[in-house]
Amino acid sequence: MRARSLFTATAAVTAAVAFSAVGMAQPAPDQVAAQLKQLQQGQENLNHRLDELAKAIDDVAWFQRVGDVAVVDKWRIAGPPEANPANPAAPGAVNPVRFYVYTFVPRDRKPGEKLPMLILPHGGVHADFTTYHAHIIRELMAQGYVVVAPDYRGSTGYGRDFYELIDYGGREVDDIHASAEWALQNFDFVDRSRVGLVGWSHGGLIVLMEAFAHPKDYACVFAGVPVSDLIQRMGYEGKSYEDEFSAKYHIGKTVREDIGEYKRRSPVWNVDKLAVPLLIHTNTSDEDVNVIEVEHLIQALKAAGKKFEYKVYQNAPGGHSFDRMDTPLARQARGEVYEFLARYLTPPRRLP
Repeated sequence: MRARSLFTATAAVTAAVAFSAVGMAQPAPDQVAAQLKQLQQGQENLNHRLDELAKAIDDVAWFQRVGDVAVVDKWRIAGPPEANPANPAAPGAVNPVRFYVYTFVPRDRKPGEKLPMLILPHGGVHADFTTYHAHIIRELMAQGYVVVAPDYRGSTGYGRDFYELIDYGGREVDDIHASAEWALQNFDFVDRSRVGLVGWSHGGLIVLMEAFAHPKDYACVFAGVPVSDLIQRMGYEGKSYEDEFSAKYHIGKTVREDIGEYKRRSPVWNVDKLAVPLLIHTNTSDEDVNVIEVEHLIQALKAAGKKFEYKVYQNAPGGHSFDRMDTPLARQARGEVYEFLARYLTPPRRLP
């Protein structure tokens, strides 16, 4: 998760100093509060501008990092309307939400060849698809997959308004479905019967929820260290995490205020809908998505009588990122993922 308070301490100090000059009358508490709020808003706006700059730089880096093996592009498409518009009666309030999608197509694609496709949503409550994934994209290109990676609503790098469109476990999942449908409509070289889902962390939650919602559209799904139970997560992550989720533009309620809403957005409470081949990876030393969440998911799937595959890594170096690093163990773990995907998607090539 990206920090959103780079200058909080500075803002507070500035607010205090502004009224401490010798001879200046002390302001009323409501004036101080107003000044502090204004400074905090300015800080947030600056953070979003920095995110936009980082996004623009990283977009250029994609061509440098994978352009030799992939045709890289970025498209603007549309998903469902806002989940909670401030004024539903306002002009445009029910218009589709516009967002960006990255696509990666193997440069060595043969004319007329039908290829399998993977939908790869990024992780993070508020994050974006970056060249952090470059080595994974290169590995997928080497196997002959088309990859579609959406920067769904709530992603960073597109300004404050887009950031606050987040609908965790809700319409952001619908954005993933919209991305898959868009790609199938526009890429005639993709085989509709060979589409899979891959996601880590929050992306793992998204691919699980998408597979539950549209099982007939996908041949398989991999969920790595997936966020699985928001109710458990609120309990061990602490107040700052709870405050983020209960923000007015977010879920808008705490778990205590609406347990049902948090269950609706959590894979563990929707396992009865699984009808797609599934592989899960988790790590006992994960410092972000505690293994207890994924164990709960595994137990729930077993209790529901579902057939699936899973592996619990024991204290794997790298914690939450153990299988996305450039280490022998990480490559081995990804190799297991690729073997699973290949069973159902039959890519043109296998990694050596």
